[in-house]
Amino acid sequence: MFLNLEFKDGLKIIDTHCHLDSEVFKEDLDELLKHSFDNGIEKIIIPGADIKDLPYAAELATKYENVFFAAGVHPYELEGFDEKILRAYLQDEKCVAVGECGLDYFRFKSEDLKEREKEKEEQKRLFVAQLELAKEFKKPVIIHSREANNDTYEILHEHSKDLVGGVLHCFNASEHLLRLSDDGFYFGIGGVLTFKNAKNLVNILPQIPKDRLLLETDAPYLTPEPYRGKRNEPLLTQFVANKMSEILDLPRQELLRICLENSYRLFFKG
Repeated sequence: MFLNLEFKDGLKIIDTHCHLDSEVFKEDLDELLKHSFDNGIEKIIIPGADIKDLPYAAELATKYENVFFAAGVHPYELEGFDEKILRAYLQDEKCVAVGECGLDYFRFKSEDLKEREKEKEEQKRLFVAQLELAKEFKKPVIIHSREANNDTYEILHEHSKDLVGGVLHCFNASEHLLRLSDDGFYFGIGGVLTFKNAKNLVNILPQIPKDRLLLETDAPYLTPEPYRGKRNEPLLTQFVANKMSEILDLPRQELLRICLENSYRLFFKG
């Protein structure tokens, strides 16, 4: 059952990264979305992760006016990569981005170092392939990067001039990746900011240009305090906003206005 939260600041929030297609939302999705849209959520973007999940994400975006989706393949799901299928979904009017795609060196299928290098090269190859699709379809890209900061930076910096923009989802407080703000990239801030071990992110947040900040949940994962341990939901973005407002010494209304404008600029400027 969803959390019965309200958010009535008069300004809306766009949850730029929410896995509404997750199995854990199926039981109460209608009620959750009605409550979310009635109480401060303006739009929700479902990121793509696995080719086989795209039909359901597109179905949800068709069913709900303020739900949108992205088409892409997560680095852990590359065995299912199919460019023809991605192209078909990228033509859907409710598809607003390519992704989530990128690099993840946290976990490998093989313990063998040579095999790991092959996995890295395959991740990089298919990351670039999805960036090429983003260029062709003139859509922003949602980027996943974990323990791969150097390679992520080099690839994005090289391709940035031909991209219409992108967001580093669940930004990991890398000063190296922060330089991508100069290349027009945005930074998705979620529940991790509220965690006790988020000192690096807390320290680096003021260095991010304010016109590059986005709010996200990554729901049902990474639930912010004080609800950590429960299912994450779109309205919990308000607790991330509270923490951002505190760190940046900005009135909450001003922060929400900035993040809303940034979200529209990146994903809905058409």
